Amino acid sequence: MHPLSEALRPDLPIAARMNVVQIAQSLAPEIAARSVQADEDDCFVSENYALLKEAGLVEAGVPQELGGGGASIRELAEMLRILARSCGSTALAFAMHTHQVAIPAWRWRYQNVTAVEPLLRRVASERIILLSSGGSDWIGGSGVAEKVDGGYRINARKAFTSGAEAGAVLMTGAVIEDGDGARSVIHFGASMKAAEVRIEQTWRSMGMRGTGSNDVILESLFVPDAGVAFTRKAGVWHPVFQVITTVAFPLIYAVYLGVAESARDIAIGLAKTRPPAEHIASLAGRMETALRAAQLAHRHMLDVADRNEPSVESVNEVMIGRALVARHAIEATELAMELAGGVAFYRDRGLERRFRDVQGARYHPLQPAAQARYTGSVALGQDVSTIF
Repeated sequence: MHPLSEALRPDLPIAARMNVVQIAQSLAPEIAARSVQADEDDCFVSENYALLKEAGLVEAGVPQELGGGGASIRELAEMLRILARSCGSTALAFAMHTHQVAIPAWRWRYQNVTAVEPLLRRVASERIILLSSGGSDWIGGSGVAEKVDGGYRINARKAFTSGAEAGAVLMTGAVIEDGDGARSVIHFGASMKAAEVRIEQTWRSMGMRGTGSNDVILESLFVPDAGVAFTRKAGVWHPVFQVITTVAFPLIYAVYLGVAESARDIAIGLAKTRPPAEHIASLAGRMETALRAAQLAHRHMLDVADRNEPSVESVNEVMIGRALVARHAIEATELAMELAGGVAFYRDRGLERRFRDVQGARYHPLQPAAQARYTGSVALGQDVSTIF
């Protein structure tokens, strides 16, 4: 057992427990040491995942009453931001598990949804990893569900399944079409050990190479009626997705903020070795300003999440924050490259990896066009139910 695994035990007095931020800080050097090789080899950061599990971070977001660490959204975001400064891939993949825990934990605490309790207890006791297929599902859904006796038969390809290699349960959905042509999405958890579930090695990417975000294939997977968590209309915002957006995106974008912050630190260190010059100071100032904009936008996302009021308005505010964090984190990292000078082009300095990793901030929903339309429609008092 890792010595830090005692740190999150809910039976210990608060003063005796190390919080998730302190744990992340203590693990950061070891995680950073493995980051280069994972990036070079396009291999999943499995050893870092094992370290996070040993340290008790897998169950950090589970309520203490259910055996977990009871960490808040703000604490989990800070944990991920610190991990990202050491290894963007580790942090981003783990953010996908973390938000899949944080969402049912929020629903259990604030909506009295008891159906999620067995899953949360299992995360706490077994330290299982939950996977997200949000990158290929979102509001429209993906895959095909066919109604059969006692349940559904699922066929689907779930892209961008970060950490697939380490996962125990894929939290996903599939689309079923009724006789009248109406399309609905059923949501369920799929065991990664099922014979009908396999991983296809598709993840060879520009950045975030160690996330192991491979495709997961579901071939004739049977999901019993009792295994369906809820059903919703495809292509239309559902109240659960307001929860998902409000809770998940401050966690995911903490990662990109952390990547940009680490790029800034590397660039400042390199710039200090160069002769003082007016243009260097100007670049440093522009970089600091862009980074501060990203930090302020992310702080706003957390403030919205802290209100515990998922709604059309919270989605709007979080997605404005998501757009601003992405824009300014990318800008700050680009300026870090320029500030460091030609040496930034060398892999061993670490800046070019941060530059590649931060580009991933562009691709999570809502992407710029959809976000602008959503925000503009809210401002104009128009319907946003089908904007995604």
